[in-house]
Amino acid sequence: MRADRALRILGLAALAGMVATVWLGLFVTPNAVGYPDGTVRLLYIHPPLAWVMFIAYGMATLSSLLYLWPRTRHVRFDRLAGASAEVGVVFTGLTLVSGSIWGRPTWGVWWTWDPLLTTTALLFVLYLGYLALRNVPGEPETVARRAAIAGLVAFLDVPIVFFAVSWWRSLHQGPTIDLATRHSYVHGSMAWTLLLGFVSFTLTYVWLMAHRYRLAALRDRENDEGLGAAIADRWAEAVR
Repeated sequence: MRADRALRILGLAALAGMVATVWLGLFVTPNAVGYPDGTVRLLYIHPPLAWVMFIAYGMATLSSLLYLWPRTRHVRFDRLAGASAEVGVVFTGLTLVSGSIWGRPTWGVWWTWDPLLTTTALLFVLYLGYLALRNVPGEPETVARRAAIAGLVAFLDVPIVFFAVSWWRSLHQGPTIDLATRHSYVHGSMAWTLLLGFVSFTLTYVWLMAHRYRLAALRDRENDEGLGAAIADRWAEAVR
């Protein structure tokens, strides 16, 4: 019951933060010089979406490593990796969509083979393949092991996406917040709204992942009970 209550509180906090982010972004923060009217409003959504994408794949990779390490191997890490990757795929798709909405008035096209866009699209495809691989039939331990290996391979594209705006000069603008120099290109109400967006979307990620993990645990329990019932039926037939 405590876990359910904590999740409800977390979900309400995430919802309140997202509503506040949208309200501040639309009605409080000013327009920015150099951007078509209205496009700067996506600043409070697009970077937080990408941020959560990185968190989700990072968590999936860490969980995969913990599962592959014999001393920490446990089914909970396999579930956590799958749950986090699923949420990551959703946020990757939203990152690509919001980026396209940004690109149409800014660049004049919905899509261009910019290095950042291309590597992000590749990341989306890699983790879709990862999720598909998790659903290939097999022994649970075999499925979990090969999924963990595939998750580590897919993660190789994550640092490429993260550093793409710094490694290549392209249509995409540079980072809004430069972590290397600790310099922010937004200030005042824009900075606070962007920060709220990061926090709100992070809370949303945790809430979604927790629910997806619980669903995975319930599915495993149902499969185990179904297997137990099948074995009991076979024993009953043998006794007869």
